[in-house]
Amino acid sequence: MLYQRTLAKSVTVTGLGLHSGKKVTLVMHPAEADFGIQFKRTDIKDAEILKATAETVGATENNTTLGQGKNSVHTVEHLLAVLYGLGINNVFIEINGPEVPIMDGSGASFVFLFKETGITSLNKTKKFLVVLETVRVEVGDKWAEISPATKLTIDTTIVFTHPVIKTQRKEFEFSCESFIKEISRARTFGLLRDVDMLKRKGLIRGGSLDNAIVLDEFKVMNVEGVRFPDEFVRHKILDTLGDFSLIGHEIAGKIVTFKSGHNLHNLLCRKLLQTPSA
Repeated sequence: MLYQRTLAKSVTVTGLGLHSGKKVTLVMHPAEADFGIQFKRTDIKDAEILKATAETVGATENNTTLGQGKNSVHTVEHLLAVLYGLGINNVFIEINGPEVPIMDGSGASFVFLFKETGITSLNKTKKFLVVLETVRVEVGDKWAEISPATKLTIDTTIVFTHPVIKTQRKEFEFSCESFIKEISRARTFGLLRDVDMLKRKGLIRGGSLDNAIVLDEFKVMNVEGVRFPDEFVRHKILDTLGDFSLIGHEIAGKIVTFKSGHNLHNLLCRKLLQTPSA
């Protein structure tokens, strides 16, 4: 895992956008060392390329969006988490719509896709970002911080006033194998009572029981139930990994979050990058 990696060949995937409800096709191509992860909207004439970095992030409500206005790509976090999870650093992604397909609401489909496509090592070593001092951000009672550690660890707590979720906490020590087994299959989730409000905001137009865990007032509505008893906090770790991959390097540090979301994650990434001593 010390060498930079890319895909063995180009691969195409089509699916629905969770928020837009639009059918979208992604074509992902191998890229050379130090290219990073870059997106290009093929449905917009002469669209500028969007590099997947913390500074490129525009909106962070209910998803992480790269870019602003028309030339933007929404809901990049699950795909980015899988790329980080499999140690893939360099990919050129063409997308013919506004949003990365949601697939089954987790990262599992992308894991399968990349394993089938093949991953190849490049003749250049990876750069690591090593955290030297603790950096923290707070918004109300929500907070996130990153501290020195020898490897990447994510310690996440979520709190929901729902009898199935309640308070869940999980500490995850990153490795490729543990990511695939413990985190990649955890699906996004939502409460039925929030559906109308989210739809009025123009969100979750493509949401269904096929691509999310949906909870009514008392229980999980999906017939198959949950994949893990704590699938909810595992999905938050998937989101966190995708958001922190936007730092642009593999990370040696401990991330601790409490009731956090995409906005806090992005604020912390930016603050870390703007704190040279850290």
